[in-house]
Amino acid sequence: MFRVGLGHDTHRLVPGDGLVIGGITIHHDRRAQGHSDADVLLHAITDALLGAAALGDIGELFPDDDPANRGRDSAEMLRAAHERVIAAGWRLVNLDCVIFAQRPKILPHRPAIRRRIAAVLGIDESAVWLKAKTGEGVGPIGTEEAIAAECVVLVEK
Repeated sequence: MFRVGLGHDTHRLVPGDGLVIGGITIHHDRRAQGHSDADVLLHAITDALLGAAALGDIGELFPDDDPANRGRDSAEMLRAAHERVIAAGWRLVNLDCVIFAQRPKILPHRPAIRRRIAAVLGIDESAVWLKAKTGEGVGPIGTEEAIAAECVVLVEK
């Protein structure tokens, strides 16, 4: 049996030094604002995995009103969600993700992000794909007010 899960996340961008995307820090003149480390990509992957297995969402497992989640490493949250998915009898087949950001350019960081995600999930890097799209100067993505990510995962029982 197969199931598909979809995850999405958006974070406001504020002045700062560096964005955490896919478990790595990318030098940038902005940072994502959030309760945890605000890793928009890992949050989208976490929701996609949980959704595929019908096990809730990131807000249920790691509520933003819980002080224990303040500044929390999103890789830790993804790992915990993946463990729940495995415990429910599911295996992650692959994931396909999109980052929506005007800047920074993601392509130079894609190999490192893919390696990091694969390591966090304990899967082969070939099962992780990542694309990036700009906002073409339009809307909150294009004007660098926000960054977003979407992910689709396939799991099998």
